[in-house]
Amino acid sequence: MIPTNRAKTGNMATSSIRANSADLSTVPSRLRDYYTLTKPEVNLLILMTTSAGYYLASRGTLRIGGLISTLVGTLLVASGTATLNQWSERVWDGQMRRTALRPLPSGRVSSREALIFGTLLSVAGGLYLAIAVNYLSALLAISTLLSYLFIYTPLKRKTPLCTMIGAIPGAMPTLIGWAGAGAPINRQALLLFGVLFLWQFPHFLAIALMYRDDYSRAGYHMLPAFDRDSHFTRGEILLFTLALIAITMLPFSGAGTFYFVGMLLPGLFLLYYVVKLMSSASKISASRLLHASVLYLPVVLIVMMFYRH
Repeated sequence: MIPTNRAKTGNMATSSIRANSADLSTVPSRLRDYYTLTKPEVNLLILMTTSAGYYLASRGTLRIGGLISTLVGTLLVASGTATLNQWSERVWDGQMRRTALRPLPSGRVSSREALIFGTLLSVAGGLYLAIAVNYLSALLAISTLLSYLFIYTPLKRKTPLCTMIGAIPGAMPTLIGWAGAGAPINRQALLLFGVLFLWQFPHFLAIALMYRDDYSRAGYHMLPAFDRDSHFTRGEILLFTLALIAITMLPFSGAGTFYFVGMLLPGLFLLYYVVKLMSSASKISASRLLHASVLYLPVVLIVMMFYRH
């Protein structure tokens, strides 16, 4: 009996060690799943536009500490918004090929965990901005979260106008950065906001064209039902791109000839891919426009920042 008990004890100890090892091995993957919930690729864009707003609103020496605090608070709110958005859309994300493997629809993160995680991030970000930066930046960040989750997200299942509505909270990081620098929201702030607002149409409508069937399968109305040949959507992209190029050519901080040239060249670059999409509605053309828009935005922001006075 004694050898048998020892064998059982040894087997139990071995099993316990293996279980603990398995638990430890899942820690990195769990952390990756939580990190994925925050949509880091989107947050990179948000931090870029927030930084541009802060820098352009600053007068005199740039306050690095203030910039970092503004970015930290904005990142927390943006990460919470992304997590709560995926929590609210988890059922429909599971019906789309491009999102079915996300942590929530795949079951790697539970609905309760995501809700708690997203709420904590959002609350922490709002409080951090209010305490470490100022109340206006916190108010703008929380209003962005609320409008994104409770207006834009439900509208995605009701009307293609969701893109226009969603472009408002999508452009708010510029104003959060501007307010974070302690500057009043003025004409230049609204000009920067307008650039990001208009930029979202060629960017997100290109995505909608690429994944039209996927969105339709999940019941999202990202494109008009009547526009099966995408002529209307491609016309929208062209008009919004022309408006985007025009607004970037408006005088910013009294900039001169080199400013206009610096804005015109990336504008023509983006317009080239829009024209290519007009002649071909293929997913390849939409994908190329998407990538062109990603390259276009930082160049325009850098030009604006270079001519800051």
